[in-house]
Amino acid sequence: MEPIHEEQFARETLERYAGCDPDDFQQNLILTNFPRYVDYFAESRNLSISEGSMFKVAHSPKEKITILDFKIGSPAAALVVDLCSFLPIRGAILLGMCGGLRRRYKIGEYITPVASVRGEGTSDFYLPADVPALSNFLMLKATTDILEETHATYHVGITYTTNLRFWEYNEEFIRHLKETRAHAIELECATLFSASYKRKVTLGSLLLISDLPLNRDQVKTKKSAEFVFEQFMPDHIEKGVAILHRAGEMLERNVKGAYQPSPRHGG
Repeated sequence: MEPIHEEQFARETLERYAGCDPDDFQQNLILTNFPRYVDYFAESRNLSISEGSMFKVAHSPKEKITILDFKIGSPAAALVVDLCSFLPIRGAILLGMCGGLRRRYKIGEYITPVASVRGEGTSDFYLPADVPALSNFLMLKATTDILEETHATYHVGITYTTNLRFWEYNEEFIRHLKETRAHAIELECATLFSASYKRKVTLGSLLLISDLPLNRDQVKTKKSAEFVFEQFMPDHIEKGVAILHRAGEMLERNVKGAYQPSPRHGG
């Protein structure tokens, strides 16, 4: 038996995990942690849904967008970038949720991270410890353009990416978190930014503030999570679609900031 090459291995793995042919993937990619986001995207556009052993996916050839739920956490975030880096993805954006760490923030507002503190560990497999995890500049510009044009309330800053769950009652971790001066806390951005920089995937993030975890009366609960989905999910998704379209327009105009594609994609 001949050894399998890396690209073939990645495509076969993606097919198993997503339940669809890798060639079905479109040139623009929405990443999310929530199967309900995929459901909304598919239902609003009359699309079918594919589901493999890990991912839930819907493809919109008309909009040239694929949406993929990769579940939760930095190892899954790293995996999805590794696999999709072998596809001709032009632009990708994470539509995730985060805990706001400023008193003035409100649930339902947006955060556009310019960078993330690498507190999760997984990014160490992609970059040396002294290299920052930065959002792609072109995607950052496209995101803030759309937020400005739609008069959305948003904040720009850094997030703290952690693998520590149930930290809300860990006073030592909370003290460290405050010392970093991070604007929000989440579970994937540092990994996504580091892996996409290493793999040359043009990727950014638009996060929705779903809770204010430093306030014990505003941590995320079953009831509050349902409220966030009902009130804010459609707008979050449609802004993600608009951001990818804007990024595509910027690429056509050769606006600086996109990562140059790997030679395996003809770059």
